[in-house]
Amino acid sequence: MQNEKFKKEFIRRLVRFSLEVIKLCEILIKEKAFYSLIDQLIRASTSIGANVVEAKSSSSKKDYINFFQIALKSANETKYWLAIVKEAYPAQKAETNKLINEAIEISNILASGIITMKGKK
Repeated sequence: MQNEKFKKEFIRRLVRFSLEVIKLCEILIKEKAFYSLIDQLIRASTSIGANVVEAKSSSSKKDYINFFQIALKSANETKYWLAIVKEAYPAQKAETNKLINEAIEISNILASGIITMKGKK
C-alpha cells in the first residue's frame, strides 16, 4: 500500500516538474534563438513522466525496466538542456537551478528503482 502511494506521488511530482519546465519555456520563447532548445527541453522533461506511466502497461518485467531506463535517459537529457539555459539565460538562473536540482532528484529515484528492479540492491 505504501509503495502504491509513493508511485502516485512520484507521478504527481513528474507532472509538476514538467509543468514547471513548460512555464520556464514560456519565458524563454521570447528569444527566437531558444526555439530549438525549448522544443528539446519540453520533449525530454515530459518524456520522463510519460515513460513512467507507460511502464504500468508493460508486458514483462524486462519491458517495465526498459521504460524506467528511458525515463532516466530523458531525465539526464533534461539536465543537459537546463544547464544550457542556465548559462545562456542568467535572468532565469534561480529557477533553472531549482529545476536542475529536481531533475537530479528524479534521476536518483529512477536509477535507484532500476537497480532494485534488476535485483542488484
